[in-house]
Amino acid sequence: MLDVSDLRTEYAVRSPRGEPATLVAVDGVSFAVAAGETLGLVGESGCGKSSLGKTVVRLVDPAAGAIRFGGQDITRLGQRALRDVRRKLQIVFQDPYSSLNPRATVQKILSEPLKVHHVQQARDQRVRDLLDLVHLPADAASRLPHEFSGGQRQRVAIARALALDPAFIVLDEPVSALDVSIQAQILNLLSALQDELGLSYLFIAHDLAAVGHVSDRVAVMYLGRIVEIGTRDDVFTRPQHPYTNALLSAVPTGDPDGPRRHRIVLQGDLPSPLRPPSGCRFRTRCWRADDRCAREDPALRPLEPAGSLVACHYPGAEAEAAVSISVGSP
Repeated sequence: MLDVSDLRTEYAVRSPRGEPATLVAVDGVSFAVAAGETLGLVGESGCGKSSLGKTVVRLVDPAAGAIRFGGQDITRLGQRALRDVRRKLQIVFQDPYSSLNPRATVQKILSEPLKVHHVQQARDQRVRDLLDLVHLPADAASRLPHEFSGGQRQRVAIARALALDPAFIVLDEPVSALDVSIQAQILNLLSALQDELGLSYLFIAHDLAAVGHVSDRVAVMYLGRIVEIGTRDDVFTRPQHPYTNALLSAVPTGDPDGPRRHRIVLQGDLPSPLRPPSGCRFRTRCWRADDRCAREDPALRPLEPAGSLVACHYPGAEAEAAVSISVGSP
């Protein structure tokens, strides 16, 4: 469905001294998503997850690399050609408070994609069908976004993404702005829609429990690069990259009376993408790092026997960090 190779995203910024500089938010990222699959993308804030998602749907133009969607290279398509592609390639943003026009009714919000793409079917009926898909009442069409709760607003945003019958949706932290009590409802809705409509997802999040609930495979991103990618079970129970081990060690156990997991506390802050470290980008915070890590940039390579792809000179699981996250109803 989606094949991304050596993708690079750059922004023109100012350095701390006020000089023109180039910030590389996504640096040589490659991955693929199959039809009907969910790839979860995790990492700290500032690692480039959202930039990657926006570049995949061409809201941000890539500086290098290739994006193939449904067998078509969309990397350099102009806006006119992209219009047809975007009927099948959509995005749901993190904050439903700002992603919906506060002055437009839900009827207008959900009708707009149909008008832009000259869909001739009965639009009022299509809006009712979309509201039913996301479990909102038909009378919601006449209301404004501020009249809904946060979870209901996100349902409207999901309905808008579904308006043109897409095949692939980028979900950019779709539950992080919602109350915990509502997050599970939205995650279950997304899973049900995927089963019903045959959708593929790129699910971007920093909540590993949410990622474990919806993902088939998981990619871990650090400072613009993917450092580990594999099946959900491989990444969660046999993490190989030190950064993945550290992330999983922070996941709550869910049993206050159970044994306490050893917490891997990373030292220091995420380095600036304007001046990434030499060699391995994680080495400045890694307890396994040595001189080789400073000299050589590890490639993303498969481990033997067949398992995750890992960008580390010294991969291995920390027994205390590997977790078994329930994938039932959260």
